[in-house]
Amino acid sequence: MSKRKAFPLRIDPKLYEVLEKWAEDELRSVNAQIEVILKEAAKKAKRLK
Repeated sequence: MSKRKAFPLRIDPKLYEVLEKWAEDELRSVNAQIEVILKEAAKKAKRLK
């Protein structure tokens, strides 16, 4: 299992609600959903292979 970097994240409560529902729809935790979204964005920007 790969190590994960932990860090605090301040986020707008309304955005968190959106992420919470989105994660629930995809059977993920909010943390995992945020990671998926960030990975997809990094790939789209050609910053991650």
